[in-house]
Amino acid sequence: MKPITSFFLCLIALGSFSQTKSIQHTLDTWHKAAATADYDTYFSLMTEDAVFVGSDASEVWTGEAFKTFAKPYFDAEKAWTFFPVNRNVYTEGNFAWFDEVLNSNHMGLCRGSGVLIRNEDGHWKIKHYVLSLAIPNPLVNKIVKEKKDLDVTFLKTQN
Repeated sequence: MKPITSFFLCLIALGSFSQTKSIQHTLDTWHKAAATADYDTYFSLMTEDAVFVGSDASEVWTGEAFKTFAKPYFDAEKAWTFFPVNRNVYTEGNFAWFDEVLNSNHMGLCRGSGVLIRNEDGHWKIKHYVLSLAIPNPLVNKIVKEKKDLDVTFLKTQN
């Protein structure tokens, strides 16, 4: 391989590593802001048109609706705390997507996934986030039986 080709491949690899670190930092800061009830930081890391999908089937919030829902929790300094266990980040241009396993005291293991977009200032912002409970496979049948009536009730409200 020619030295100039090696040099450019190294630059590309370093850029990708730096980009991933920046995304990791955004997500870590976002989770920390929730844990410390820092409303302004938390929502500054989301786009204006962000969507937050919660763990309940009824929880699909646009940015403003999610701010309204979350404000009392942040005001009471009792937002939510999720500790990242591991995370995979993927990028293409100004878009990134990720999946992460989170641990929390109140929900146990959860999974988060989402999409980030790099804004015109070069900062990564969360555009779409999905939080779901991680149900161990041996418990799936039991959980499905437990929630069956709730699923039917939810589906009736969607018609």
